[in-house]
Parts: sequence; structure tokens; C-alpha cells
Amino acid sequence: MPKMKTKSSAKKRFTVTGSGKIKRKHAFKSHILTKKSTKQKRNLTKAGLVHPADMSNIKLQLCMK
Repeated sequence: MPKMKTKSSAKKRFTVTGSGKIKRKHAFKSHILTKKSTKQKRNLTKAGLVHPADMSNIKLQLCMK
């Protein structure tokens, strides 16, 4: 049986923390930034965590399960 491969799109988007949570970046920060407030852009810069409902799918893509 061949080895399982990690999805390279997931590999580029997510990182696993030391406690096992999965970090992600916020969307809507790449372009059309003139109409967004400074506060909104600042909050989109910070990293977020993946919702627990999506955790199992992402762990499958990262070959963690």
C-alpha cells in the first residue's frame, strides 16, 4: 500500500500548534482594502484557530488521523 500524501493546499494554509490546535489565517485581506476600516484590516492580520467542526476534515488532509 502506498504512503498517504498530504494535500499540499492544506499544508500551505494550516499549521499545528504545540497543543494540537490548528492555526489559520483570516480571509479578505488580499485586495479591495480601501473600503475596509483600519480596525477591520488590523484584526484580519492576526491568526485565528480552526473551528472544531472543521478540525476532523483538516486533520485528514494533513494526514494526522
